[in-house]
Amino acid sequence: MSHDLSILQAARLKGRPSEADLTAAACLTEAETAEALAVVRSLIAAGELDRAGARLQLNAAGRARLDSLLTVERTTVDRRLLRKQYRDFGEINTAFKQLVTDWQLIDGTQPNDHHDPEYDAHIVRQLAELHRRFAPLLEQFVRLVPRLAAYQRRFVRALDHVESGDHAWLARPLIDSYHTVWFELHEELIGLAGLSRMREARTERAQ
Repeated sequence: MSHDLSILQAARLKGRPSEADLTAAACLTEAETAEALAVVRSLIAAGELDRAGARLQLNAAGRARLDSLLTVERTTVDRRLLRKQYRDFGEINTAFKQLVTDWQLIDGTQPNDHHDPEYDAHIVRQLAELHRRFAPLLEQFVRLVPRLAAYQRRFVRALDHVESGDHAWLARPLIDSYHTVWFELHEELIGLAGLSRMREARTERAQ
């Protein structure tokens, strides 16, 4: 199995990831991780990823290669069905955006200092319920685009952390929090549907 597309896409979505960030985003097995790291080195050698200390960055050549791989992938996708499912995603995306707002602000005005465990527990229960609602739709996306299966595992991992009491995994940036994974999946869906984030932002569907 080639990991080129997954690694290049993760590098684009994460900006300046470490090698560990890239393999974590793919939720690989130990054997697959070794293979993926070899692919990372080959992409660096091919001049598609640049190394800056412990970080990696997609360069112009890598972006062009990624665009080519994504174009090929889109030819295998039922675009009509994907757009229908993306419309279904819009409703649950609105609910998730509200949940994150409620996590950050109490009554939409007061910053949540997380000193009220009952309030936070209520939001965590809402997240678990939203995850249950979203899982069947995510499964439909995976049937259309099997590469997205990694997102199923990433959401479960983030939710497990949150429900275990590590609430940073709900919305903290720079880790694979539920919000981070949601944002990256949304970017994937926008691209697969042939839409643009600017257009989606104007319609208030972008996360």
